[in-house]
Amino acid sequence: MVKHFHKKAALEGSKTIVADLAAGGIQTQAEKVDDERMTNKQLLLENIDYAFDLFLIYILTLSIFPGLLYENTGTHQLGTWYPLVLMAMYNLLDLISRYIPLVECLKIESRKGLMFATHARILFIRSFYFAAKYGDQGWLIMLTSLLGLTNRKISSAHL
Repeated sequence: MVKHFHKKAALEGSKTIVADLAAGGIQTQAEKVDDERMTNKQLLLENIDYAFDLFLIYILTLSIFPGLLYENTGTHQLGTWYPLVLMAMYNLLDLISRYIPLVECLKIESRKGLMFATHARILFIRSFYFAAKYGDQGWLIMLTSLLGLTNRKISSAHL
């Protein structure tokens, strides 16, 4: 008898909650069934520019960052610590850039702005080449830091 009372009270309570939500203009799952869900293919075709940008971001980052650590760029003052400093700076600024989208004035929300920022990262390829060939270790540390900063900043803006 007690179990039946609790079930009945719970059922009545859920009906009043659904009515309250409907009065507030909020749809429940039962009412959303009428809306047609897009397929994965439709979503991909609608957001093909975002998909291409994310692909470009990761291809560019993976082509520069790990390969840079194994390049023989000469002798440096940091010696064997040099690859560790590069990795640490990349990961530190990658971590910091995860939280940049929380700052309202630093958000990139337009599709054109995101596409421009993503495609501008292609300049990193030449920059790393010249810094490794002609520059000092400070230039490579700075470029690696910028790569980490822009990597997460731009990819989190796409999501």
